[in-house]
Amino acid sequence: QVQLVESGGGSVQAGGSLRLSCAVSGFSDSRYCVAWFRQAPGKEREGVAGIDRTGTTSYADSVKGRFTISKDNAKNTLYLQMNSLKPEDTAMYYCAADVWVESQLGQNEYMYWGQGTQVTVSS
Repeated sequence: QVQLVESGGGSVQAGGSLRLSCAVSGFSDSRYCVAWFRQAPGKEREGVAGIDRTGTTSYADSVKGRFTISKDNAKNTLYLQMNSLKPEDTAMYYCAADVWVESQLGQNEYMYWGQGTQVTVSS
């Protein structure tokens, strides 16, 4: 079965960087869609960044220019490089995957989810 395991969360000061990783297993090949979502306390889960089957990426406006999503097909691992972190980036971060999605940042599109990794940014 498909499994996603996130790692790399932690606590940093504003302006700092973190790199999240998501190990993906269970797909028959590397042609699947993946994305990062986040959920802050009291807020709805929101899409942060995604990669489709062709490698095309998309980002939420709030993270453009600061976050970079990438995927290592050889390692079946998804990454999210987060730079210039802000306190408002504080959230639980989840990776999600599915064979195909219509909207990369639509949370209802993805069937498979990881357990999440906490990111806390202090001012």
